[in-house]
Amino acid sequence: MTTLDVSATGAAADAVAAHVPTLVGDRVASRLFAQDHTLWGEAAEDEASKRLSWTGLPRSSRPLVGEIAALRAELEEAGYDRVVLCGMGGSSLAPEVICATAGVHLVVLDSSDPDVVRGALTDLGRTVVVVSSKSGSTVETDSQRRAFEHAFREAGIDPTTRMVVVTDPGSPLEQQARGDGFRVVNADPAVGGRYSALTAFGLVPSGLAGADVEALLDDAETVADVLAADDEGNPALRLGAAMAGTDPLRDKLVLVDAGTENVGFAAWAEQLIAESTGKEGTGILPVVAVGSEPAHLYDDGTVVRLVASDAEDEDDGGPSAASLVTVAGPLGAQMLLWEAATAVAGRLLGINPFDQPDVESAKSAARDLLGQGIDDSDPPAFTDGEVEVRALGGDWLSGTHTLETALDGLLAQLDEQHGYVAVMAYLDREHDADLENVARDLFERTGRPVTFGWGPRFLHSTGQYHKGGPGTGVYVQVTTAPAQDLEVPGRDFTFGQFIAAQAAGDAQVLAEHGRPVLRLHLTDHDAGLARVRSLLGQGGA
Repeated sequence: MTTLDVSATGAAADAVAAHVPTLVGDRVASRLFAQDHTLWGEAAEDEASKRLSWTGLPRSSRPLVGEIAALRAELEEAGYDRVVLCGMGGSSLAPEVICATAGVHLVVLDSSDPDVVRGALTDLGRTVVVVSSKSGSTVETDSQRRAFEHAFREAGIDPTTRMVVVTDPGSPLEQQARGDGFRVVNADPAVGGRYSALTAFGLVPSGLAGADVEALLDDAETVADVLAADDEGNPALRLGAAMAGTDPLRDKLVLVDAGTENVGFAAWAEQLIAESTGKEGTGILPVVAVGSEPAHLYDDGTVVRLVASDAEDEDDGGPSAASLVTVAGPLGAQMLLWEAATAVAGRLLGINPFDQPDVESAKSAARDLLGQGIDDSDPPAFTDGEVEVRALGGDWLSGTHTLETALDGLLAQLDEQHGYVAVMAYLDREHDADLENVARDLFERTGRPVTFGWGPRFLHSTGQYHKGGPGTGVYVQVTTAPAQDLEVPGRDFTFGQFIAAQAAGDAQVLAEHGRPVLRLHLTDHDAGLARVRSLLGQGGA
């Protein structure tokens, strides 16, 4: 039988003891799974009324299992065995962890980098593409769709035989796709993107790639009644209280892979927590720990150890933290658990966990910059070798002329009690994967939490927290000139111009919120990246 285990010690245990009895008394769990949209206050009622169907997905998504199996068999018979997913945020993160955990290959294209996009436009003879977008208006996904349609036609392949569209019923994308003869699978429209793991957005690409999506739903369904129970042992109530009920609030949640079978789970949870809670000047900042030991420990943080379902219930040499939570369970069960716990955390924080008011601001700024042209609008403060340096959000860069002093100036803005550093890299997350290790290096240098996000995908994730959460972050943005640009078919901009606008727009909005941003642009990718890796890793030593 599928089981979930959530245990807490220290400040997290105190939060559980303080809040769970009240949550039980208020029947929060049963009301949540009955889709009571009044749980988060009057201001949230309208949005919540359209976003709670995820609580019933373990059962309501069952018809998709047969549909996906039939489609996969058809495609396999035709010899198409490479699945590419075009999607962003909630449309891509869940399938990525589902497939990684199942040990099946899925190519996830969630970038606007022209070199990354070009790399996905290969092996077309054996490729099936899933285009996932709730509205179809996500510019990244629309651009990727256009690129694949063009590539298939150039190769003499009818794209309608190779592309599957997942979208909400009645969306502009559905109307266009059906009109053009593409296969369309509708998702539940009453589920927000980051809660959509068990909808068609999570299941279709995963199932086509070979993951057992029926087992995923089975695991979730097994625990659904437990999570809906008004009981002090309810794992969702316990986890939600540990996340958002500490006093004073420990607003850094450090996610440590301590042997869980759910590969890459922390990256999925990061989006769910950050985008759901980071608003109105509050929120929980998820920090995906690089490596498992020693854990990242902060006075204002809670450590979450993600352990295997069959882990021994004993001290295994893991971190000793003043606030510690240990979570175990199979993937489908944990996805439903964390969704419910995040909704509970939103109630405790007094915010609406289903909107994302600050995500659109960066999108709008990017669109404006595309319309204006950005090549010469933002000259660097100075250039150090192969790296152009720009600074926004204050005059803290004054008088500096080296990468080292620029970074020193940024880190001098860091709140030593509650601050964090965010590294945002608009690079190739496969070829440049080593850069992610700077998060650990900067933590060692500053003693403060460091997050790392690949652009532009983090814009649909932690990007909400960066702008809507507490104003305690400092930001390092890394961009590069593409090896070769790529046209977006049918658009008047290229992928290179688009990703440049996304980076510049995000930095602009952060600065407007009073956040200091250090922008490092690599004029030569390899040499510049080596400089930046050394700078961030060793503090310029």
